Amino acid sequence: MDNKDKSVALLLHDEVPSPIDFRRMEDALSWTKEANIKRPFRNDFFHAIEAVIKNINAPKTKVLELGAGPGFLGEYLLGRLPDLTYDLFDFSPAMHELSSQRLTPWQNQCRWLMGDFKQHGWSDHLKEYDIVVTMQTVHELRHKRYATSLHKSVLKLLRTNGVYLMCDHYVGEDGMSDQALYMTPGEHLESLTTAGFGLIEMILKKSGLILFSVKLDK
Repeated sequence: MDNKDKSVALLLHDEVPSPIDFRRMEDALSWTKEANIKRPFRNDFFHAIEAVIKNINAPKTKVLELGAGPGFLGEYLLGRLPDLTYDLFDFSPAMHELSSQRLTPWQNQCRWLMGDFKQHGWSDHLKEYDIVVTMQTVHELRHKRYATSLHKSVLKLLRTNGVYLMCDHYVGEDGMSDQALYMTPGEHLESLTTAGFGLIEMILKKSGLILFSVKLDK
């Protein structure tokens, strides 16, 4: 094994294993049934995301959701903002199946994109967006060290006045405890800054979740 292979093996060894395989329909259904019961305040974050999208006032706003899962956020936004076009990016065929069923009324406004944002070049085929949004997704990189790389890829996908809405768990009081998987609010801010974003606003922090609105510094 050469040095490059050893480095890759070490990084993979440090990843925090996931207790669930979202590619399995059984696991995808279980998560879908429990997500909003365990965290009923998720709608507060959906509402905050909606408010930001309204404020950018872009005609035919083009949205990319990374780790779109069963389509909860898409359903919320499309039901309130009728002019959206909405791309749902996920690595799980099971989640895509669930979200396509949920978003049937808006299927002409949606595209389901299969891909894994942990893989090199995952964003190469994607075009520019007014909004890129992630909801409880960044920690699915399975180690916080990968977050900055993800944010750098998102930066390249945004139009000049585009907005990155990044919501994830945090470490700290009333938050999570695994410091390899999750970041403190300060670490989230540092990661976004290191990725090249200059205009960063924390717009909601509640019960273990935090939402940032992020723009290019132009």
